[in-house]
Amino acid sequence: MMKLPTRLPRWLPPALFIAALGAAFWRIPTPAAPAFVSPPAPTASTLPATFSARMLPKVAESAHAATLAQLPDGRIAAAWFAGSREGADDVAIWFSILGKEGWNQPAPIANRESTAGGTFAHVRKLGNPVLHVEGSWLHLWYVSVGIGGWAGSSINHSVSTDAGKSWFKPTKLQTSPFANISTLVRSPPLPLADGGLGLPVYHEFIAKHGEWLRLSPTGQILDKVRMTHAVRTLQPAVVALDEQRAIGLLRDAGPWPGRVQVSASQNGGLSWEAGEALPIPNPNSSVALLRLKSGRLLLAGNPPNGREALLLWISADEGKTWQPTRTIESAADGGAEFSYPSLLLGRDGRIHVAYTWRRQGIKHAEFSEAWLDGGQP
Repeated sequence: MMKLPTRLPRWLPPALFIAALGAAFWRIPTPAAPAFVSPPAPTASTLPATFSARMLPKVAESAHAATLAQLPDGRIAAAWFAGSREGADDVAIWFSILGKEGWNQPAPIANRESTAGGTFAHVRKLGNPVLHVEGSWLHLWYVSVGIGGWAGSSINHSVSTDAGKSWFKPTKLQTSPFANISTLVRSPPLPLADGGLGLPVYHEFIAKHGEWLRLSPTGQILDKVRMTHAVRTLQPAVVALDEQRAIGLLRDAGPWPGRVQVSASQNGGLSWEAGEALPIPNPNSSVALLRLKSGRLLLAGNPPNGREALLLWISADEGKTWQPTRTIESAADGGAEFSYPSLLLGRDGRIHVAYTWRRQGIKHAEFSEAWLDGGQP
């Protein structure tokens, strides 16, 4: 029988300590960032000047935070949250499709009970849905809170393969090691060249800042990158400029007066750097960003002092300079709110925007680039 040593070698304890210390700080190397899916080459829109608007059917006393997507058959889908008031326990995520006869009767696609049943977690309230079409899959991400306010949020994900008629049970994204809280979603993802997605999200607990989640083709989180600014920011909206470059515009949650904040990536989303804030006011309110068929960028947001109007700006130089173009809606009465816009470019070149209308419902407008440029319908 081999005789064991009665005393450990003097070099072994320090070696074990160094190995343990190295293991504590070791992490899986971040995979090399893939390219964004390159946007199509700019082409002139041939649509005449058009503009139309209509309300979506009302489902509750309070409605907020709409999102849009185009289904494979060309129809436009919308989702939003609605209930007796924001944060109430009767709030659900509602879904409707725009057909030839208008928006169909909305149906609830997620509530507290269904979310708790799918994620095996306590759910106190719901908010902020995001839709995205990927082939035959219709993705839905939305926010839920178990304890506290919105800073205690987590992101849930569900999928429909029949254009929203039925949905798989939701799962919860593991975005944080600390109780998996304080990650929220508001804006749609960008497709990546490897088949995955880049999902802009944001953090609210103590600090407020944008983040970038890189998802694999099967939905796993591969990386999370912070969008750091000198002021507090929320709700990044991102578009790709080419295979490596992207620009994100963010809500300014810092001290008044706020301006639309800028973040940019030069390496496919591997890192994000703060840019100089735009000379466009932001009264601590969500913005939307879209790349048009012409290659220009379209920004939707609010005026300096509040949410009493919904305005549009356009950039022809990749976001370096912006010009005011149109007002979607405004009101002189105090307390009016037209906010949280969501922009979508239809495959036919028509531009869609859905937004919160006076906190009482969701309104949808569609228009053309010719109307943006001053043409009359």
